[in-house]
Amino acid sequence: MFFFPTSSPAKDSPSVFLSAFLGAVILAVCLAVCVVAVPLAGAETAARPKPADDGFVDLLNGKDLSGWVVEGVKEYKEGNESKPVWLVEDGKILCTGKGFGFLRYEKPYSDFIFRVEYSMSKGCNSGIGFRTVPFTGPAATRPSFASYEIQILDDAGKPPSKHGSGSLYRYLAPKTNPTKPAPEWNVLEIECRGPRIRIMLNGQVIHDIDQSTIPELKDKPLAGYFCLQNHGKRIYFRNIRVKQL
Repeated sequence: MFFFPTSSPAKDSPSVFLSAFLGAVILAVCLAVCVVAVPLAGAETAARPKPADDGFVDLLNGKDLSGWVVEGVKEYKEGNESKPVWLVEDGKILCTGKGFGFLRYEKPYSDFIFRVEYSMSKGCNSGIGFRTVPFTGPAATRPSFASYEIQILDDAGKPPSKHGSGSLYRYLAPKTNPTKPAPEWNVLEIECRGPRIRIMLNGQVIHDIDQSTIPELKDKPLAGYFCLQNHGKRIYFRNIRVKQL
């Protein structure tokens, strides 16, 4: 607020012009500060966006296999040296494809959205198990028997089948086969809500089922573990994330 003299000086008095001039200058400065301050505040906000919390958790720390359990063949011989079948390389999980087995995440899940990307080697055969049990050796503890395995196969362009890429292995063929050939990256999403299972591969829905309505599947467990399969071929996995529902 600005205060001006209450007395009434002569019309042409210098004090009248001086007061008017000073008032105009102060008002102009205040307006300029306001005009500049508002864009700056907006720019600062835009420069520091808050990261969105989408509820997903990374299951791979990018450094080692903490939180994961190797099942089946753990090491192989190269000369006189023992080497791991599963390892982390450049922030990705690498299955060297020696022997047979699984890499299982240690925490079980029931209802969830699971996402993973994978890059196959030529002629690759692998898979991703979900809602499964620990593998102890017998076939009954493999995901495709105990629960579910999404088949990973380097069969781009081939018609869908119960044993082809994207199948619920041995049970259901996918609606389509959108698999990209090796070594391109494929993106898989598995969503489970009770008996409802919805699976997408490279942005296309390949399964959308209610297991309670399918005789072969109605008794499959509604909770269990995620696992990655070693079926004798090299394959990379990255961006392994899950959101518990």
